[in-house]
Amino acid sequence: MQVRSRIIVAISAALMISAYFLPLWQIILEAPQYPEGLGMKIWLNNITGNIDQINGLNHYIGMKHIIVDDFVEFKVLPYVFAFIIAVGLFAAYDGRLTWLKIWFGLLVVFAVVGLTDFYLWEYDYGHNLDPMAAIKVPGMNYQPPLIGYKQLLNFLAGSLPDIGGVIVVAAALMAGGVMVHEMRLKNKKI
Repeated sequence: MQVRSRIIVAISAALMISAYFLPLWQIILEAPQYPEGLGMKIWLNNITGNIDQINGLNHYIGMKHIIVDDFVEFKVLPYVFAFIIAVGLFAAYDGRLTWLKIWFGLLVVFAVVGLTDFYLWEYDYGHNLDPMAAIKVPGMNYQPPLIGYKQLLNFLAGSLPDIGGVIVVAAALMAGGVMVHEMRLKNKKI
């Protein structure tokens, strides 16, 4: 890799460290009775926000409580992410295109597995409802959208990347851009 490409790869790997200090995802609930809205911030190892209020509301529709300790992901993700960052830094240090491809592949796999896991988490919480719940609407599920907004009874539920997630996606796009650039350079030399 060119020196400039190696620097960009090192910067993109370093930017991913922000995932340890900034929320990656947010779920927003807006309703007339909550003009300030309710929200959850999903971090690499935690969930913060209006969890108690959301759990209280979810109880009425039969949704199980959101309890951070129930998610094995929060125990594993900090280590998985540290490994991915280390591979990115090694790719920048080593300078071989092969390591950049490996790193970018890890980023893609992490994104696909992470979004799939998140979707399944949302599906479980939104569909597996207590049949004895106080509020039952036939055919209704309460799964927030994976990305975007969805009306759930009188709540508008939003699910969007938060600042940490935006930084991680931008860093991954930087890595992908460098990989494409380096592959083009390599093909021109052949």
